[in-house]
Amino acid sequence: MSIKKSTDIGVLKDVKDYWNKRSDSYSKQNIAELHSFKRDVWKKIILENAPRKDKLKILDVGTGPGFFAINLALEGHDVTAVDCTEGMLEKAKENAKVYGADVRFDKANAHQLPFVDEEFDLVVSRNVVWNLESPRAALKEWSRVLANDGRILYYDANWYLYLFDEKLKEEYRKCQQEADRLYPDDCPSRTIGVNMEKIAYNLPLSKVQRPDWDMGALESCGMSVLKVDENIGDKVWEEKEKIRYKSTPMFMLCAQKHQEN
Repeated sequence: MSIKKSTDIGVLKDVKDYWNKRSDSYSKQNIAELHSFKRDVWKKIILENAPRKDKLKILDVGTGPGFFAINLALEGHDVTAVDCTEGMLEKAKENAKVYGADVRFDKANAHQLPFVDEEFDLVVSRNVVWNLESPRAALKEWSRVLANDGRILYYDANWYLYLFDEKLKEEYRKCQQEADRLYPDDCPSRTIGVNMEKIAYNLPLSKVQRPDWDMGALESCGMSVLKVDENIGDKVWEEKEKIRYKSTPMFMLCAQKHQEN
């Protein structure tokens, strides 16, 4: 497959266009999660790693259809959620209304948040950082809106490192084939996959080893890395996901903002 390089502006537009088109299918996926074991498992994992407060001020960056935001708001926390795509925000608002979750939604870029310094106790995110054209700058911005001793908690994976690693590409291919064989009714669209590969090829984090990169980036932003779990997917994925994503395991990073002297 021949993949062309794109400009930064072109990549950002491509990412937004992709997720706008995926908003309906991704929303259905999130709703299914809210009706599965994942709802309680995710809630437990997040709150176990959050600052100890009865009512947290939480920011969900790249909320998508709102799974994290809705889940945490229903636990009584003060939740704000942002996304840069209109399609995802529309779905998130619809879903929050259905579930009776009180969430403040804003359209915003992960690199430029419309909030004052030190506004939140916790910033959460899932499968977002890999999408970013300037991920280190985004993490610095997330740190800015955190209160002292506040935490960043996010989940991601080396989703497209196989585009730059032949051994990993073969492992990825075998995992896809095995998942397709065992779950023939749950095969992802190849067209969607190819389109995302073209976009991912031009994103900076597709070609670096994570979470090593993340630990260094967070520390450079004045954060202390408290916990890294390189196999968090074992706790939050169904069996079919564990098979399909065996070569791209999901990791968790929890970091705390240094208190200013």
